[in-house]
Amino acid sequence: MSVLPPGRIHHMALVVRSIDASLVLWRDFLGLRLETIMDIPSDRVRIAFLGVGESKVELVEPTDDTTGVARFLASKGEGFHHVCLEVSNLSEELTRLGIEGLELIDSAPRRGAEGPVAFLHPRSCGGVLVELIEAPGGPSWSALGMKPPTS
Repeated sequence: MSVLPPGRIHHMALVVRSIDASLVLWRDFLGLRLETIMDIPSDRVRIAFLGVGESKVELVEPTDDTTGVARFLASKGEGFHHVCLEVSNLSEELTRLGIEGLELIDSAPRRGAEGPVAFLHPRSCGGVLVELIEAPGGPSWSALGMKPPTS
């Protein structure tokens, strides 16, 4: 199986206590463009995406004190949570990485806020939580019944 480099850094995610309070820094002071704020009930978080060049900053606010994100916030405080890399075929990439011995949190693509995603465990990635997202139009989009965004 050939190794294709990621297409881009899709986003980097920061855990925050309050998206509304954090927007003062990221949108108002630093000038990043707010794209969306949405609740993700399945993950029990509220997220915001802010555009910067071809990438984004994701703000992640826990909405339930029992989640991993809430535990992260309680133990480490606000700050860097994960990096998300865009790949062309998420299923193939997960198979390849599993064969290579990386510990997968998700062994198959699942629905994410902006497309099919899967996570790699920090134990296999130098202590960093890595999210992979499939580029629009890749095979996991239709397999999950998702429609790519229109430009």
